Formats: sequence, C-alpha cells, structure tokens
Amino acid sequence: MAPVDETYVESLLDLVEQVPPGRVTTYGALAAVLGGGPRRVGTALARHGAPVPWWRVVRADGSLPPSHGERARAHYRAEGTPLRASGALDMPRAFWDPATDD
Repeated sequence: MAPVDETYVESLLDLVEQVPPGRVTTYGALAAVLGGGPRRVGTALARHGAPVPWWRVVRADGSLPPSHGERARAHYRAEGTPLRASGALDMPRAFWDPATDD
C-alpha cells in the first residue's frame, strides 16, 4: 500500500465537505480540482472518508458502488437530492461542480 499523502487527503475531505446538501459531485470532478485521477479520489475516500458526506461523491454516471446504495439513498431522501422516477440520481439537476462552486 502506498504511503498516505496527508495533504492530499485533507484537501479532498475539505472539498467533499463543501458539497452542498442535496447535491452530488463525481470522483472525476474532484480529481480535476485536486489532481491524481478518479481512482485516487476513490481510494482516499474509501480509506479516510467516513467523517465526511461520502454519499455526495458518485461515479460519473451518477451511480454508487452497490454496497453504498441503500445507505446513500436514505441520505438523498433526507437531503432532498434530485432523483429520477427510477430512484437513480438526476445528475443534471443534482451535480455540483467543485471547479466552479456551482
């Protein structure tokens, strides 16, 4: 296992905390701001993301790993995150871009 880049992890966790309730961003969007690529973001969140709103970070297609689905959906409902009739995230309405803070 590679050594932890604490500065990167802290920057990532700070950025995830900025995602507004009811909105989501993607691993790739965070990587575009922080560098390193989506997998680096995902690995860092998997190891260190428990204290932040991890459910607000999703794959580019708006999905989460199956193991997170039900827990995340409860948060989405509580926060009023836009969902489609199918229960999937409505990415055009829910997406928050960390590069533009919009």
